[in-house]
Amino acid sequence: MTAATHSSLFPQVPDSADAVLDGLDPEQREVATALRGPVCVLAGAGTGKTRAITHRIAYGVRAGILQPSSVLAVTFTARAAGEMRGRLRQLGAVGVQARTFHSAALRQLQYFWPKAIGGPMPRLVDRKIQFVADAAAACRIRLDRGELRDVTAEIEWSKVTQTVPADYALAAAKAGREAPRDPAEIAQLYSAYEDLKRGRGVIDFEDVLLLTVAVLQDRRDVAEQVRAQYQHFVVDEYQDVSPLQQRLLDLWLGDRDDLCVVGDASQTIYSFTGATADHLLDFRTRHPGATVVKLVRDYRSTPQVVHLANGLLAQARGRAADHRLELISQRPAGPEPVYTEYTDEPAEAEGAARRIRELIDSGVPAAEIAVLFRTNSQSETYEQALSDAGVPYQLRGAERFFDRPEVRKAHTALRAAARFGGNDALLDDTADLPAQVRAVLSGEGWTPQPPAGSGAVRERWESLAALVNLARDFAAARPGTTLGDLVAELDERASAQHAPTVQGVTLASLHSAKGLEWDVVFLVGLAEGMMPITYAKTDEQIEEERRLLYVGVTRARERLHLSWALSRAPGGRPNRRPSRFLDGLRPGSGGPAGRAAAGAAGGVERGFGGTAAGAPVPRRTRRSPARCRVCGRALTDGGELKLLRCEDCPSDMDEGVYERLRAWRAVQARRSGQPAFCVFTDKTLMAIAETVPEDEHELARVPGVGARKTNRYGADVLAICAGQEVDDGDTDD
Repeated sequence: MTAATHSSLFPQVPDSADAVLDGLDPEQREVATALRGPVCVLAGAGTGKTRAITHRIAYGVRAGILQPSSVLAVTFTARAAGEMRGRLRQLGAVGVQARTFHSAALRQLQYFWPKAIGGPMPRLVDRKIQFVADAAAACRIRLDRGELRDVTAEIEWSKVTQTVPADYALAAAKAGREAPRDPAEIAQLYSAYEDLKRGRGVIDFEDVLLLTVAVLQDRRDVAEQVRAQYQHFVVDEYQDVSPLQQRLLDLWLGDRDDLCVVGDASQTIYSFTGATADHLLDFRTRHPGATVVKLVRDYRSTPQVVHLANGLLAQARGRAADHRLELISQRPAGPEPVYTEYTDEPAEAEGAARRIRELIDSGVPAAEIAVLFRTNSQSETYEQALSDAGVPYQLRGAERFFDRPEVRKAHTALRAAARFGGNDALLDDTADLPAQVRAVLSGEGWTPQPPAGSGAVRERWESLAALVNLARDFAAARPGTTLGDLVAELDERASAQHAPTVQGVTLASLHSAKGLEWDVVFLVGLAEGMMPITYAKTDEQIEEERRLLYVGVTRARERLHLSWALSRAPGGRPNRRPSRFLDGLRPGSGGPAGRAAAGAAGGVERGFGGTAAGAPVPRRTRRSPARCRVCGRALTDGGELKLLRCEDCPSDMDEGVYERLRAWRAVQARRSGQPAFCVFTDKTLMAIAETVPEDEHELARVPGVGARKTNRYGADVLAICAGQEVDDGDTDD
């Protein structure tokens, strides 16, 4: 489930622009207030990137700096775009366009088609696989179902990388792609597919981008009209941008640079579709004056989960690894990850189902548990095991929530009750909104107790129960709300495909789990040949598999279970071994893994204001590694760097100063309405209490303080260090 579907579903709209900034950490606040020029946000998993950029847009709108209609926020899925619109609405930023690349391009293409091209716009095909099958028949090439899917993927890759049929073989070889058929045959099929579309007067999703690019390139008047409409751009998941999408973004921008991009090279897992992190990694080269903000405070996962995630990337190689972010958990400690080896795959599935049953019996909601695997073909074994254990589940990537027949019927029934409820005897004895919804949905099959077992009947009940729970949360957040208000909320959610939580364990592939999170995650099938997958041959492909596992690990908030099987079937030869990615991380695999160069710390890098466009970016001087002031060991952990000593080395901290600093910090946090760590983190307070600075110069040199916080809090902190009383007056700027 996403953060947007968690407990605070319907927060109150902030009453001012400044109130929009409340609760943001220092780096998120830097993102929110950097409203001019190019901005690059490097955001690690769980660091609140969506929160940062939605608050950035909302702050700009509420402060009158940005006009809502002039902002275009672009992301990669309809669900993510819908979530962004929902958050902006909750922050009081109504009228901002938040769309996918395809949705934004299609809207522009439909509007400008009569003017730029003329005549009716061709029909858009949802699924191109039938057209590829017809193209194969025309070429007299026989393709089985798997080859049909693979050839379709090759055509999509060619189009987003702007490769024409004649250049396919050379481009595929250069990109290191393993073609599913002879490259000459794929080029022939690609050409036939394009001819077939033209003959039938249809276009596909990639054509939407290609045609929009062509119109903006060829018609200056159209390009100027689009640029007059949109003057400020935000792009989420920028590591997933394809060359074609980047070309469209460049045309939207023109010669302007009011662009904010957000991404994480370590979560680049869609290169097979044409996505590349190069645009993110080269952003500072293309925009020398850019402000770069790094978000590394992980609010999602426990230190144990974060430690494993950092350990995975510490062994990575390649360009993305060179720019990795070292996450720092902000959560209390949790259980260590659990590693389990099984004799065969059915035993692994049964073992996972048994543990899940125990978790649910202990009070963990089924919706807060996920089983993640490398390929969709692994799903069936886990579906069977969960059914046998009496555990409800839902398949991620299956039918969308608001498209389910029972949900459509329930939505219609609720709308009718909202319109004609005064004449409905069902609602006579209902005192509030949740009771009204329960009464209406009881006629659709909802009951207070779930049906026994699993299967279709249980799945229908789970869908209706999700609507009942949504009504309860909606009424709790907005007292006095009506059934009509709830129907309007459902309409908004249906258009955004923002589904409520369904009470079932999620089964999903690692790719489809991107952007989601759960309390408990089971990562299964972590054996060589499956992770990394057999067909990952090159160094680049292997590293993408590592990043895919990293994405899986960082989906977990509290508990993480990792498992593998020694053979595929019962009685098979136990010739498999655990994934190489776990070497040095799991117990008994050779001790702690050697760490690569430290990942990037959080913070802000200001742009070089006077640097001409295209000029080289000044190189940063390589610093010698920080070392523990007690034992001399090189330090890489963020907390240890603040203390300038190892966690387990003796501390000479003044306990009295530390406790007085903590009490003072609590007062400051309460006054500003921010979390305490936004004033100073615990590690920074410890560092101050260990050094006990005597003047502002010494205080500013303490890691985590700096000039800005010295100006704001320096007088109080130095007074505490000197044993003096602190004035209780406000310390606001």
